[in-house]
Amino acid sequence: MKLGIFTTALAVVAAAAAVSGARGLPAASAEPLKVGFVYVGPVGDHGWTYRHDIGRRAVEEEFGDKVSTTFVESVNEGPDAERVISRLASEGHDLIFTTSFGFMNPTIKAAERFPDVRFEHATGYKRADNVSTYAGRFYEGRYVSGVMAGHLSEGGVIGYVGSFPIPEVVRGVNAFLLGARSVRPDIRVQVVWVNSWYDPGRERDAAQVLIDRGADVITQHTDSPAPLQAAAAAGVYAFGQASDMIAFAPDTQVTAVVDNWDRYYVARARAVLDGDWESSDTWGGLDTGMVEMAAYTNVPESVASAARAAEAAVRSGEHRIFTGPLVSRDGVRKIGEGEVLDDDALLAMDWFLEGVEGELPN
Repeated sequence: MKLGIFTTALAVVAAAAAVSGARGLPAASAEPLKVGFVYVGPVGDHGWTYRHDIGRRAVEEEFGDKVSTTFVESVNEGPDAERVISRLASEGHDLIFTTSFGFMNPTIKAAERFPDVRFEHATGYKRADNVSTYAGRFYEGRYVSGVMAGHLSEGGVIGYVGSFPIPEVVRGVNAFLLGARSVRPDIRVQVVWVNSWYDPGRERDAAQVLIDRGADVITQHTDSPAPLQAAAAAGVYAFGQASDMIAFAPDTQVTAVVDNWDRYYVARARAVLDGDWESSDTWGGLDTGMVEMAAYTNVPESVASAARAAEAAVRSGEHRIFTGPLVSRDGVRKIGEGEVLDDDALLAMDWFLEGVEGELPN
């Protein structure tokens, strides 16, 4: 999977947008810019989709009556997504954000049919003259969470509720392990897949399975607060996903990996309004503010201090998470001592490190 070169700062996005317009695309008219958002879950999921909708509202707040926004929630990935995306394009939306990995091919197909519409696809890798891609380096937050889990786990088993075994999620699992093993080298991560981004019942059940197997810290790459709530009911530490979920586990959430799309959405809408939008590829992390850590709570100050130090080291580039030697759990040496996995390798990651337990479907 060769995905090209990713920018790592939103400032680069804004600078690039100011240089040249999208080829073959007309400048925005005097009418309000119509901006559409396609969501894989409900805006009330309190996680992934909720945070994207906060970004949509940031666009409205920034530009007022210069823009008009629309969203469609709980869209299934696949043919239904293509129908929804195409409908938004046919209704005159000038800029459309499609906010889930499974919307990638439907976005590309719609973009071919509507070459004068600008499309922005989250977490994918296929681009065109009128299609940009963007994502957060969520794995950086997973690493910081792992550092906390390494300090907090008493039994040496920590649990991970996974959505789908795509590289984005696999990277997060491995980063979580590396963070934990930087504190406790013998710790193990157990993974249970739910094969859904948003299914509170299955997410809750997966968390309970992990707890029953002995996991005393739970994290997740699924979109509802159900795993966090299951952990709270069992008195187990846990991490929020995509937004600060502290309200659902006020005594047991220790932090959350927060996705902040606000500045990116505002910058891309401004580029269209100015007639300077161009296709680009953005992968922002802690250093850009696209990924943030919620407050460190419910832990001793020593654990919070360790988390802050890890966060600062990753943000500054002092610590590169996937630094060798790295060996997959099937014994394959992925990188040597002192070497660092490049972005292409990270974006294609389809293997688990030794210390991760659970199936990894093809």
